[in-house]
Amino acid sequence: MTKIHLETYGKGKPIVLVHGWAMHAGIWREFAKQLAQNYRVTCIDLPGHGHSEIIDPFTLERISDELVKAVPEQRCCWLGWSLGATVVLDIAGRYPERVSSLVLLAGNPSYTQTQQWPGMDTGLLDDFAGHLDKDGQATLLRFLSLQVNGLPDRKVLLKALKTAVFECDAPDKNTLQGGLNILKEADLRPVLSGLTMPVLVILGGLDTLVPVDVGQKMQQLLPSLELHVIDRAGHVPFLSHSRETLAIISRFMDEQCI
Repeated sequence: MTKIHLETYGKGKPIVLVHGWAMHAGIWREFAKQLAQNYRVTCIDLPGHGHSEIIDPFTLERISDELVKAVPEQRCCWLGWSLGATVVLDIAGRYPERVSSLVLLAGNPSYTQTQQWPGMDTGLLDDFAGHLDKDGQATLLRFLSLQVNGLPDRKVLLKALKTAVFECDAPDKNTLQGGLNILKEADLRPVLSGLTMPVLVILGGLDTLVPVDVGQKMQQLLPSLELHVIDRAGHVPFLSHSRETLAIISRFMDEQCI
């Protein structure tokens, strides 16, 4: 079995936090400790990230399988941020018995933009993929900058992101390329439309990676979905607007019976 690194804080209803592309569980630490004042919070390193072992190939199905095996709770709330939102959506679709509720934070069930669906330009994802081989660290730094673009406290947030991310060695290039492939190719819209557990979506009004318009599209797929937009937040609302994000998640958690 693949070694998957977990960090757990607090007591209460269980919630698992799944990070985004090129990150690791340390990105959550301060936010998780605040959330852990009322809940049992588990932060998990994706395979090949942080302190978790590499998997090859780095596919969505294999990631989900490994995370479900690693988490001891039989049923819990799964919260995914960015790429992590794609992972927890896949878990909810393939392991619904393990998911009591779902939180998608700055996530998109289909990241690539089409005429009918708001998302990222595929050229941007291809550009990231092309530059990884040339200068991996510069590519990661550029990605971090995009997450806080347009925010008034951009410099402070970017410094916090860099400090957290570079606490661990970066994932290897195959893992990073695999993550970009998932973002480019995965389409979890059919999964979202078929979910029966409670689903919360939190988006940033200034997010340059996940257009805020995708929220209404997601509600059309799943009318029961609870949508919150933090107007002045970008792609990292748990860092830039932690208090507001905590309040939204806490209200949602308190409404659920696990």
